[in-house]
Amino acid sequence: MKWLTRRAAIMMGGVALATLPMRSVAQTPFRLGLTPVFLDNDAVIIDRLRQALAGAMGREIELVQRRTYEEVTGLLLERSLDAAWLCGYPYLQHRDALDLVAVPVWRGKPLYQSYLIVGARAEAASLADLRGATHAFSDPDSNSGYLVTASDLIAMGARPEQWFSRAIFTYGHRNVVRAVADGLVQSGSVDGYVWEALEKVEPDLTARTRVIGKSEWLGFPPVCARKDVADAEPVRALRGALMGLSRSEPGRAALAALQLDGFQEAPKGIFDGIAARMRLLDT
Repeated sequence: MKWLTRRAAIMMGGVALATLPMRSVAQTPFRLGLTPVFLDNDAVIIDRLRQALAGAMGREIELVQRRTYEEVTGLLLERSLDAAWLCGYPYLQHRDALDLVAVPVWRGKPLYQSYLIVGARAEAASLADLRGATHAFSDPDSNSGYLVTASDLIAMGARPEQWFSRAIFTYGHRNVVRAVADGLVQSGSVDGYVWEALEKVEPDLTARTRVIGKSEWLGFPPVCARKDVADAEPVRALRGALMGLSRSEPGRAALAALQLDGFQEAPKGIFDGIAARMRLLDT
C-alpha cells in the first residue's frame, strides 16, 4: 500500500532489553517480546513487569521490544523469542503456528475496544464524517489501530486509501493520540485501553482529543508462544507467573503500572470478532 507513508512515523520505538542478575539461576534468560500493545517505551512499566516475572519464574527475563508487530511476530516464529505479547490480529494470522499463553483482564473482562478519535475541537461525529481527512493508524497488523477502521470502511463500501486523503502509521498507540492531539492528522485509530490509560497518566494529552466511535468488545491482545513449545517448562512457568501476578507485591505493582486486573486463560471464541473483521478485509 504505497499510499501509506511509513516515513511519517511519529516516534520510532527501539529495542528495550532488560535483564535481572540472579546468581542462583543457571538457566538461559527467558526472552519475552513486547509490542506497542500497552504504554510503549515506558521504562518504569517494562522494569516492573520484568522484575515481577523474573521473581515468579525464578529465572532471568529478557524483555525485547521492537517497533512493529511484524518484527516481534517474526522473532517469535523464528525462535528468537520464547513468547510474545502480541495482538489478536497477528495471532490469528499465524494461528497454525501459535498458541495462547494468557490474556490480560482489563476492568473485569479479557476484552477491549478500538477507539476512533479526532481533535477536541473537530466537528466530526463519526467515521462517515471523515471522508477526505488525514488519518493516523498505529500498525498495519494492529486490530484496534488498523483492522477495525479498515473493516468498518469496507462494510461502508469503501477502503482506507479511498476514504482518507492521507494516512500514516505511527507505530505506537500513544503516538496516534499525540498525532491527533498535535494536529498532525485530523483523526486516528487507537487501542481503547491505551487511550483510557493515557487519560489517567497524561490527561492533558487525551484532553486534546475526542472519542467519536467505539468498536464492539474484542479479545484483548494476548501473550502467545509457538505451538511446539507451548507445553514446555519455560512457557508453563510464564503462564503460571502471569496468572499469579495479583498474588505478589511485585506482581501487583506491575499490574498497577499496566492498569490491568490480571491475566487469565483465553475463553473459547474470544477472537471470533477479530476473525470476522479479517474476513471482511479479504473481500
